[in-house]
Amino acid sequence: MGAFFDGVKIIISELGINDIIDILAIAYIIYKLCTFIRDSRASLIVKGVLVIVVAYLASVWLDLQMVSTVVEMIVRYAAIAIIVVLQPEIRSMLEKVGRSRLNVSSLFDRSDDEKKRGETLNTISCVVESTRILQKQCMGALIVFEREVPLQDIVATGTKMDAAPNVQLIANIFYNKAPLHDGAMVMQNNRITAASCILPLTQNTDIDPNFGTRHRAAIGMSENSDAVIVVVSEETGRISVACNGTISSTYDPGELSAMLMELLLPDSVIGSDEENSSFKSKAAAFIRRHSAGASAASEEAASNTDKQSEVQKTAEPKSGEKSGTPRPNAGGKKGKNGKGGKKR
Repeated sequence: MGAFFDGVKIIISELGINDIIDILAIAYIIYKLCTFIRDSRASLIVKGVLVIVVAYLASVWLDLQMVSTVVEMIVRYAAIAIIVVLQPEIRSMLEKVGRSRLNVSSLFDRSDDEKKRGETLNTISCVVESTRILQKQCMGALIVFEREVPLQDIVATGTKMDAAPNVQLIANIFYNKAPLHDGAMVMQNNRITAASCILPLTQNTDIDPNFGTRHRAAIGMSENSDAVIVVVSEETGRISVACNGTISSTYDPGELSAMLMELLLPDSVIGSDEENSSFKSKAAAFIRRHSAGASAASEEAASNTDKQSEVQKTAEPKSGEKSGTPRPNAGGKKGKNGKGGKKR
């Protein structure tokens, strides 16, 4: 036992900075690999590989020549087979590795960063108010916010646009009789760049069975990219946000604005915690004021429309009457007996 501890002391004494960095890097890679296996279909592949390894060891121990030959052939081509089977997961993992929130230009030019955050804030307020309107009118919506991963392949499946976001435009796109309402609307750099786009459906079978095609498309899009997807249910009016393969639901547009701010307005790399907290509180207040003003304007417009309809109904003449003309007597002139018709 003493010799063991003496060996450990020698190893520790000979460790350098490079060795520590090397060990930490390998530990981090193993941790990420285990997390990747746990969160994907790779866990099932690993179980299958373990079964094959056990079968091979058993065949060697029992001297089963044919089984050993078959297992050796399987192992020989297993690497290529695993790459083909896990192609979507490997692609997703490499995309996550390649993502970076560090923007070098923002380190030197803070005004551009502040301008972009202001545009994002305006976009969030427009989307929140449009979802409020669609929720009241029981109309569905599917809105995709691009972040780091480009979505040009998704944009190519729909009708390309280039418009600044506003409440009326978003609500009209998803009006249930509009030609572009069936599909997703894509927003890139705070601009509406496409509508009626087709999204990939999730293959996950563990999601809520009450979710329809819109929700499955939102989850599938979040699994294949880092995009943030907003869904409005046509049947229930429930608002959902999908990101990184998970989905959260609410009926309150205020909670939607909070979630979008958390996902689309990340903390600045140069701002302090107090500055970021102050900015987000001001942003929340701006969204509440913008939503309240837009709601008041919508209600006022609806009220004016109702009043005009009532005035038109009142001004219309009753059936069988002409304006300014007395109704003729059905029997002609009255006779001496006071009854209509000719006197006999």
